[in-house]
Amino acid sequence: MPIHYNSSSRTFHLQSTGTSYAMQIIKTGVLTHLYWGSKVRGTALDKLFQTMERASFSPNPFPEDRSISFDTLPQEYPAYGTSDFRHPAYQVQLANGSTVTELLYRTHRIYAGKPRLEGLPGTYTESEDEADTLEIELADETAGLKVILIYTAFRDYDAITRSVRFENEGGQPLRLLRALSASVDFPHRSFEVLNLYGSWSRERWIERRPLTSGMYSIGSSRGSSSHHQNPFLALLSPGADEDCGEVYGINLVYSGNFAAHAESDQFHTSRLSIGLNPFDFSWLLEPGESFQTPEAVMVHSAEGIGGMSRKFHSLYRKRLCRGLYRDEPRPILVNNWEATYFDFNADKIESIARAGKELGIELFVLDDGWFGKRDNDDRSLGDWFVDRNKLPNGLEDLVQRIRSFDMQFGLWFEPEMVSPNSDLYRANPDWCLHVPNRRRTEGRKQLILDYSRSDVREAVYKMITDILRSAPITYVKWDMNRNMTEVGSAALPAERQRETAHRYMLGLYELLERITGEFPHVLFESCSGGGGRFDPGMLYYMPQIWTSDDTDAVERLKIQYGTSIVYPITTMGAHVSAVPNHQVHRTTSLEMRGHVAMSGNFGYELDLTKFTEEEKAIVKGQVAEYKSLRKLIQFGDQYRLLSPFEGNETAWMVVAGDKGEAVVAWFRVLAIAHQPLCHLRLKGLDPNRDYVLEATGDVYGGDELMNAGINLWPPHRDFQSLLWRFSARD
Repeated sequence: MPIHYNSSSRTFHLQSTGTSYAMQIIKTGVLTHLYWGSKVRGTALDKLFQTMERASFSPNPFPEDRSISFDTLPQEYPAYGTSDFRHPAYQVQLANGSTVTELLYRTHRIYAGKPRLEGLPGTYTESEDEADTLEIELADETAGLKVILIYTAFRDYDAITRSVRFENEGGQPLRLLRALSASVDFPHRSFEVLNLYGSWSRERWIERRPLTSGMYSIGSSRGSSSHHQNPFLALLSPGADEDCGEVYGINLVYSGNFAAHAESDQFHTSRLSIGLNPFDFSWLLEPGESFQTPEAVMVHSAEGIGGMSRKFHSLYRKRLCRGLYRDEPRPILVNNWEATYFDFNADKIESIARAGKELGIELFVLDDGWFGKRDNDDRSLGDWFVDRNKLPNGLEDLVQRIRSFDMQFGLWFEPEMVSPNSDLYRANPDWCLHVPNRRRTEGRKQLILDYSRSDVREAVYKMITDILRSAPITYVKWDMNRNMTEVGSAALPAERQRETAHRYMLGLYELLERITGEFPHVLFESCSGGGGRFDPGMLYYMPQIWTSDDTDAVERLKIQYGTSIVYPITTMGAHVSAVPNHQVHRTTSLEMRGHVAMSGNFGYELDLTKFTEEEKAIVKGQVAEYKSLRKLIQFGDQYRLLSPFEGNETAWMVVAGDKGEAVVAWFRVLAIAHQPLCHLRLKGLDPNRDYVLEATGDVYGGDELMNAGINLWPPHRDFQSLLWRFSARD
């Protein structure tokens, strides 16, 4: 059993494949943190706990022991107000208006398996022997507050998950003001902080800095996890790189407002935490009610950032993503958006699909503009019925035309939005998020439907499922193109208005669970103006996400590289688009655009009917090559070789789980005068096996490829790329 309790030392020791996590109940009943790091046997973990008397500015809650102050104690779920002046994990307001609480140990239980969190996404097990779970019950008897800390240690996936459940077992209402999912105290601050930041069309760039005194915080208050910060934070040992050094990564399985903090105090200790953003949040707990926080996934690596990434990737591929397409190769698609925008008819769509079939493409996706009176982006969101002006014979006719080419058919929706210029809004103006007597701020001429309301969800459910039942649709792109303003609900009383944003997410998750469960054959892809909700919460319902609206090959190097810090290739939608690129107006080679897009779930987003014969030949080759590599790319282990954030060249590779084959992708942005030799060391191969480079037939030792490397001789031009396949020769 990977969770052990020592009753004599009152220590808990959680073990996954390569990680240990330990806590101790001290004599006062306070739960303290001991250790998180590489796996240890646990012979003397209790000896890690030490106390020391400090100045009077670190007060002592237990007068009989002046060595104990919460200001210096490494705590497992810290409060504020009883001598800890660092940022707390939770805060509760009592009926008398005070916010001072103190949680003490009451009991615990250890059991096989992993519970599902009510109403929330999370990692899972397929059998009870895959993991063990520890629930530690803490309580503040005076407040009538019970808090259950929930930990799961996976056996075969090197990760530990945490969440918290609050219960009001008293006779007075309680108000949650802060409810983080995880907090970890470290005995030093010798760390660098790594996070993923950006904006629309520039998502998940890597940012790294030393951890200094004070608080480093990231988060989102936009109503979604956002383009601007990802719900992920890591602490790195100084100088840690892809292959060496300690890394502690924490990721929130949630798609709404979040906050993550790294704090260093006056004693040079540090605290890492993540959870719901407390800004503009509160939750009223009436007697007998409970509140469940989202899940935090915690990964430790002693093998650098790459080691951390592969642990997240493995867990998310197999025990976060669900459904038919978790293990099935994803189809190669063509999306009509950048080919037609709103200007299309059935014949135009059919011509693009026919061209796609000739090139070997497997799925056609009809994007925005097929419904209501949607001739531009200022109308008809919410009117999910077919526009007969564009498709006079209905959606069923178009789908049958596409399927006559032996292609699948997919459809774009934006079900969380409503246009003021729509039948739905005119009939139900209070169905959007809004605050009485305030403007309704629009983004892209649209408002956000109030998914905290069951009547709104039911209406959307009926419209969406009516469409999905009307024709053999096998793919849905679920988009969301603005962030929340005037966050209020006409269905909630005044004392619960600050619950709206979280209730929205719970409503969204409920609807997604219902729809994806009823249409298990449909491949759902999440999108929020590209990667505005690229988070584990969405991956639980939709196994892939449109990585960014920016499809330029050069920009995508950084976007896809940064995304891979946490998320596996199989979750990334990546398309070849037209040049000059519609976002940055850059012209890159078709070869490079193909190789970048082939480093994800491959597709095209342009007018295939405009290809020259030479371009058709290139695309046919790309499609055929990707089909031969698809399972390896989508389900293999990724190793990053050269960073686009550090130079002119980028490289990554994917290795099969059995080390029997690998694919290497290399990219150069700009040519260099008197071009230097390009030399690349590979990773992840079996050093005792020989590998054949399929392009040349040359044979290399795995040890040679990883230690001595291989020379590359690309053409001397801007925007060059190579894609090499290696197969083990036994």
